[in-house]
Amino acid sequence: MCLIVFAWHVVPGAPLIAAANRDEFYDRPASAAASWPEHPRVYAGRDLKGGGSWMGITREGPGGPRFAALTNIRGPLERRTDAPSRGALVADYLAGELSAPEYIASIADVAGAYNGFNLVLGDRDSLYWFSNRGDGDERNGQALQPGIYGISNGLLDSPWPKVLRTKAQFASLLCQGAPEDAYFEMLADTTRAPDVRLPDTGIAIEIERMLSAVCIETPGYGTRTSTVVTLYAAAPAELHERVLQ
Repeated sequence: MCLIVFAWHVVPGAPLIAAANRDEFYDRPASAAASWPEHPRVYAGRDLKGGGSWMGITREGPGGPRFAALTNIRGPLERRTDAPSRGALVADYLAGELSAPEYIASIADVAGAYNGFNLVLGDRDSLYWFSNRGDGDERNGQALQPGIYGISNGLLDSPWPKVLRTKAQFASLLCQGAPEDAYFEMLADTTRAPDVRLPDTGIAIEIERMLSAVCIETPGYGTRTSTVVTLYAAAPAELHERVLQ
């Protein structure tokens, strides 16, 4: 998952609404969102190479529905080829029974073994952001207050052009009570940011340009799926996905 915007306790009756794009190499095998045979209450896409997931929900279980999503942090000079798959962080939380704070505590000591990541996880009552990069509360898990948030491949709410643009559009759609199709249209935006607004993440400017779009289209790499998730206060959670590649 390389872009996620979400509203936490902003819309009455829906504690969490999230819209996200997963960007990945086209030749990395994955399966569309579905119930997992070995964990029937988990509903998520699956990375068929690493076995984990980038985003998912549980539709029932102790404490009600749960949610987890992951984005990678872009750091080409820090990337380790022997690091464990980050997708396991989503899968293990959804398949387990630990609360979000308990789960974060259980992985905090080994988080440094992974390449950079952001992890958002929780349920109807609480939502947390955890990252193995940065030097603030995120390394211990930060409980999020009601509001609208965005993450791409930097830390939470890093002011990258596509994060700022999508958060603004997302907020507008929420205010309008827009239909789900409007959120998928927002996620399909292929506009690239001007060079003067691009972040400097240690990669060539040509690649920064290509990756600056909400919906990425390049040879061999791009946006594979778009997803809209809703956790309701008094109804089962919903996850709707559109597979692009």
